[in-house]
Amino acid sequence: MNTKLYETLVERGYIYQTTNEEEVRKLLNGEPTCMYVGVDPTADSLHIGHCLPLILARYLQEAGHKIIIVLGGATAMIGDPSGRNDMRAMVQSDFVEKNRAGIEKSISKFIKLDGDNPALVLNNAEWFKGYDYIDFMRDIGVHFNVNKMLSCDAYTSRLASGGLTFFEMGYMLMQAYDFVYLNKHYGCRVEFGGSDQWANIVAGADLGRKLSILEGKDPETFQAFTNVLLLNAEGKKMGKTAKGALWVNKEKCSPYDFYQYFYNCDDRDVEKLFKILTYLPLDEIAEIMKGDIRDAKRRLAFEITKLVHGEEEAKNAEETAKALFSGGIDLENAPTLKISEFLNMADLLVLAKFASSKGEARRLIEQGGITLNNEKVDSFNRTLTAEDFEKGYALLKKGKKSFIKIVKE
Repeated sequence: MNTKLYETLVERGYIYQTTNEEEVRKLLNGEPTCMYVGVDPTADSLHIGHCLPLILARYLQEAGHKIIIVLGGATAMIGDPSGRNDMRAMVQSDFVEKNRAGIEKSISKFIKLDGDNPALVLNNAEWFKGYDYIDFMRDIGVHFNVNKMLSCDAYTSRLASGGLTFFEMGYMLMQAYDFVYLNKHYGCRVEFGGSDQWANIVAGADLGRKLSILEGKDPETFQAFTNVLLLNAEGKKMGKTAKGALWVNKEKCSPYDFYQYFYNCDDRDVEKLFKILTYLPLDEIAEIMKGDIRDAKRRLAFEITKLVHGEEEAKNAEETAKALFSGGIDLENAPTLKISEFLNMADLLVLAKFASSKGEARRLIEQGGITLNNEKVDSFNRTLTAEDFEKGYALLKKGKKSFIKIVKE
């Protein structure tokens, strides 16, 4: 038990909102309590935004609290409308199940799933699949006020677009019921998650309190809090690279690209990222920040990459970055793209995620920002040939820092 856990999390910058600060403080600083966080498997990998609540979950777990991670096999079939201008694409159950399996493998990087006080991973499809629709609406839907729901920030963008559907509004009811179910079957008392989930999280606590009052139980059983979102110094969400999202799965984002993202972050974000994305003690972070900012960013990139990909991959990424900066390239650990045919340069740049479109690829080439095997590419119509692979690979570079090894299969 950590009697100052709440204060530690506040000092590190995690806590953003609470349903009742004093009650949440008592629960976090007190005896072991069951708490949960939810993740919808809308992709087959976690991204850096998911890492924050999972790192937070590790702090809670280390303090002795019982952690449940709910992978939303049911809620993902609906899709969270929070902050969206359009409805999420409807997905099939096999797609969700494949994603769920992929994400579950990544969770163990952040939180213990075996040994002492292991976290429990559940799928909310298990308790929704047998719940009759009419029974659900009578048991749960009756406690939701539509006027109140429509006033939530979660629906503002969808309402403005004029396209909010009844289908999407069901998401809040389902997430709210998760909390009630977990409280009944596992004694769960606290839900936590990103601050963009505040409306859904509060809905769960409110539903739990209403049902508790009807049953003559203590309504304060249900509490919740949110963590800050991963925002940069300009208030924009972090986690987007030129190649796409900053995925945890190394097949979707190489450890090198992951490392480089944090090494190249804004100087103003370094200390905050140390506090919320690493487990380094605050006094050690303070000492690091007294030194050269480049050394601090190098340590930051290493620590976060080690957390996500392991120490060996972090060392490889660091060595590759050093080699590139000094003029050499660590080809053994370089990001690699395998191709089956000789592509033209525009298609290659898009496939390598150096450009989002052929139009952008053309601009990069015209600006002289692309080299192949250390020779500037000056033609948009240039096509790869066997000669480009004399060494068994071709080296494609964008600017001074982005590169990828091309291998012809």
